[in-house]
Amino acid sequence: GNKIKTILGKDFGALPNCGETWEISGVEGNISEVSEGPLSGKKLTDLIDRYKEGLVGEKVYQNFKNEFPLLIKFLDANDDLSIQVHPDDKLAKERHNSFGKTEMWYILQADKGAKLNTGFSKDVTEEEYLTHLKANTLDQILNFEEVQKGDVYFLPAGRVHYIGKGVCLAEIQQTSDITYRIYDFDRVDDKGNKRELHTEEALAAIDYKYHPDYKTKYTASENERTDVVKSQYFDTGIIKLTQPLNRDLSKYDSFTIYVCPDGDAQIQHEGGNVSIKKGESVLVPASIQSVKLIPNENTTLLEVFVP
Repeated sequence: GNKIKTILGKDFGALPNCGETWEISGVEGNISEVSEGPLSGKKLTDLIDRYKEGLVGEKVYQNFKNEFPLLIKFLDANDDLSIQVHPDDKLAKERHNSFGKTEMWYILQADKGAKLNTGFSKDVTEEEYLTHLKANTLDQILNFEEVQKGDVYFLPAGRVHYIGKGVCLAEIQQTSDITYRIYDFDRVDDKGNKRELHTEEALAAIDYKYHPDYKTKYTASENERTDVVKSQYFDTGIIKLTQPLNRDLSKYDSFTIYVCPDGDAQIQHEGGNVSIKKGESVLVPASIQSVKLIPNENTTLLEVFVP
């Protein structure tokens, strides 16, 4: 669709539409570059190689070396995306020599009645799942959620999911581009070809159990960090700013990422000042121990670090 431009204010040039943007990425072939300042144009992976613990934190550098552990995206689903699942670390290591893919979604905007799928609506067996898959009746056993702006969903590796038509969201995930596509609604491209499915690969990856609380419950307070998602891979909080806020980042031993779903603010630090507005993401190096967040208007920020 066009929400990447119309809602997030991002320019995707002459393209007629845009499904997703990779905001902060260390994935080979799609590595982020610094947009401003004295390091403008430098690749993220080059900066890790140069600054090491100073950029990502001691513990993160020990665990990941020159690989950046998170991937930040914005996605705009103009149609139902494919039903898919991601492998966990163990399976991804065995099959692809890669990290697994645990992720979370923050809903930026949703058309009236827009839905997404996360998990199953009941416990199912592999045999039952395959029966529905072959009969094109997976919707009978999938869990659907009607969504609105500000909703959060945590999706551990193994959880079947898809983003429904009319949903625009921010995604925070492990650095991995491994997706097992289960069903693509029998769509064909302009040459009449269907996209590849990964039926066999997905079987060992899927969590077939029902989970009662798919949606993450939280109540955000103004001018403080509200913890929302804590996992071994990333820790995400929401900050709703109406006035300046000092943030002590020294206890994280990690880089910090700010993603801005709404508003316009300044991130002030000892060495200077950087602006962030709706549709932007800022990577704060681990060597910066504290920042002051100064909103120019009511602003929402996602604050992410590696625990």
